[in-house]
Amino acid sequence: MYKANDGRGEEVFGPKRTLCQSCGMPISKNQKGGGTETNGSRSTDYCSHCYRMGQFTDPYLTVGEMVAMVQGIMKKMHVPGFLANRFTKDIPNLKRWRSKPA
Repeated sequence: MYKANDGRGEEVFGPKRTLCQSCGMPISKNQKGGGTETNGSRSTDYCSHCYRMGQFTDPYLTVGEMVAMVQGIMKKMHVPGFLANRFTKDIPNLKRWRSKPA
């Protein structure tokens, strides 16, 4: 089934999945079940790769760098380039990147 992201991390078609609001990875695919808040509780917005103890793991990362990094990871996973582009095109619309310069 085709699934489209509406830019808020929600899929328009198919079952709703929570996506990391920094990198776009499905939280359900995160081995640790998500990042952590300052009190140690699980973050519902961010994965453990992007967010730990209430802070971004790389606070100076730009949205362009995030897109390039995710595409690089997908390339290592042998995801075709056209799919990697499709999966990363909505990263600038995720919560972390809204209203931030590229």
